[in-house]
Amino acid sequence: MSKQFGMFLVTAVLAAVLSGCTGAKDESGIGNTETASQNSHQNVEQESASHQNEDVELVVWGAEEDEALLRQVIESFQEEYKGQANFNITYAAQSESGCKDALMADLEAGADVFAFADDQLNALVAAGALEPVENADQIKTENLPGAVEAASVGDVLYAYPLTADNGYFLYYNKQYFEPEDVGTFDRILQIAQEKGKKVTMDWSSAWYVYAFFGNTGLEVGLNDDGITNYCTWNATDGEIKGVDVANAMLSIARSPAFLSTEESGFLSGISDGSVIAGVSGVWNAVTMQEELGADYGAAKLPTYTCLDRQIQMASFSGYKLIGVNAYSQQYMWASRLAEWISNEENQQLRFEVRGQGPANTNAASSASVQESPAITALIEQSEFSCLQRIGGNFWDPVSAFATNMAAGNPEGKQLQEQLDTMVEGITAP
Repeated sequence: MSKQFGMFLVTAVLAAVLSGCTGAKDESGIGNTETASQNSHQNVEQESASHQNEDVELVVWGAEEDEALLRQVIESFQEEYKGQANFNITYAAQSESGCKDALMADLEAGADVFAFADDQLNALVAAGALEPVENADQIKTENLPGAVEAASVGDVLYAYPLTADNGYFLYYNKQYFEPEDVGTFDRILQIAQEKGKKVTMDWSSAWYVYAFFGNTGLEVGLNDDGITNYCTWNATDGEIKGVDVANAMLSIARSPAFLSTEESGFLSGISDGSVIAGVSGVWNAVTMQEELGADYGAAKLPTYTCLDRQIQMASFSGYKLIGVNAYSQQYMWASRLAEWISNEENQQLRFEVRGQGPANTNAASSASVQESPAITALIEQSEFSCLQRIGGNFWDPVSAFATNMAAGNPEGKQLQEQLDTMVEGITAP
């Protein structure tokens, strides 16, 4: 395969990554982004000409682990627009997953620019926290269609795509596994048990637990009201029933090699050598490379045994976005900063520093991104992923159910009863 064709192919595949169960809408072809960027910059210069030397105070929210990166990006922004304003830009750590709640507690006092997970977009738009992106056509042409869809409500773009990598897959230590070994959960657990090692997955997180139900014909999703959920995970008919999945999870939990743990347990286990495989995401790619070196491996999620057959594990997919607070007192400059944080150069920098997959089309097609084991694994898993669109009542009931499964159902409660309770919670109004 030629290098040029290979880059085209991977870029095309990346365009479908995390684009959702219904598929991403096809956007127009990539335009002359350099010219568009120059025009945008000229517009900013013209727009800000009458505001030279004004004091511009902005607050930026981002993930705690992104602090060093974001400070570097903010410094380059201030250098780019030096002389057009007196900038005072403050960074504050704020979890991307909790951004919506923090922001909506007091919109007027919230950050001017903020990073957030795409599943919060609808609620933020409904609350009036986000306005349509001014130069939407340019942003759409510069980013992957799936990322554009995730940043849009209908056909209206409300945020700037930042990453196209908020999914999960399997990390493994090549010292113990050949590529063919990581195709099934059974084989992974068998090898780990023989070596006295552990395989991890966080069953306290409903986000990961979706992996077991997603490709079984059992369904969960958001109702038309955009708030409540539907769910058939407790179904008692059909080819695969809810209790079949529960029994499959219990079978995995009974393995001495399996450990349900949060991220800290996975990483500490990789570091001390007690964990040789685990389900996680690209945010740990840099750490995995540092810890395992040449033994660092990544692959799509394995299959697992359910009803004496192999079921491919599914995954939720998602994107990270940059939003601009509609109540910002410096909305024009906040918009320029959001665009700067999410531009091609800084998405490439984010990949190099944090190992996060770009949403920008050009950055996604770069050689360094294509050579990443984590991104390659994410691409492979994308065929079995679904854009996360779930109401708030999903998380706690699933976590409670799966945590009990991970413990081996110690009280011996009826599985159907537990499934019914979980679904009742998921679908509660």
